[in-house]
Amino acid sequence: MLRFCNRYHATVSVAIMRHYPNCPDGGDWLKSGWWNIEPGACKVPYGGNLAAVNRYWYFYAVAVDGTVWAGPYSTAVPPTAFSWCINTSSTSAQRVGFRELDIGNHSHHQVNLLV
Repeated sequence: MLRFCNRYHATVSVAIMRHYPNCPDGGDWLKSGWWNIEPGACKVPYGGNLAAVNRYWYFYAVAVDGTVWAGPYSTAVPPTAFSWCINTSSTSAQRVGFRELDIGNHSHHQVNLLV
């Protein structure tokens, strides 16, 4: 289970990326979002066994005040709810950098979003 908890003072939107071999639109990764998390709340974008999918997971988060939790793994995401293969994009999408999570062989992981 992958859980995100918002420890920040503003609402945060989260997108994740996970290993998904032979994703129908190409590539081996699936990106999806958005989970909107109010301050003090938690959400679970993936409820399965993380280690059974892959050791590495990725996320990007942005707060309504513009604060971001990002990394160097760039891909396109739209402003509305989505579930896309890694190479999928659209004219309304923007490129953002996803941050890597190394969960090792753990079945669950929690990310606390704070500054």
